[in-house]
Amino acid sequence: MLNNKADTIEEYILKRLNQNADKQIELKRTALANEVSCAPSQISYVLSTRFTTERGFVVESRRGLGGYIRITLIEEELDRKQLLYRNMLDQIDEKTPFNDVKSMIEFILENKLITRREAEIIAQMSANLYLSEISPSERAKLIRSIFVTLAKVT
Repeated sequence: MLNNKADTIEEYILKRLNQNADKQIELKRTALANEVSCAPSQISYVLSTRFTTERGFVVESRRGLGGYIRITLIEEELDRKQLLYRNMLDQIDEKTPFNDVKSMIEFILENKLITRREAEIIAQMSANLYLSEISPSERAKLIRSIFVTLAKVT
């Protein structure tokens, strides 16, 4: 049942996006939920699983009074890659565990943005940073610089 409702929600959003010349729409979560007869949580589910950065979407959300959901379709492949790297950079800080960094490396490898050799070099360099005695903030800065370089070269 959820998949059928999720499909309906996705189709509705895609239709609205395609009707808008700038490929950006702004919606109210509860209004959309009422329109497609579902719970607001189903809207959140569809947004988080089907309107992802990897699929070329930027979703901004503000809850509460005056809250909205803004969905933008990024059509250019280069823009999608830059958006992907920007999203990864936003996730890297002092508390980011090594496994998260490794997952990001594997993701960009699987999407053919880097070679296997490059992935191994980046993973080894990152592992060494986690094992070193540098501060977590310095480690995050260095790992972020690797992803910034990748974004520039891609």
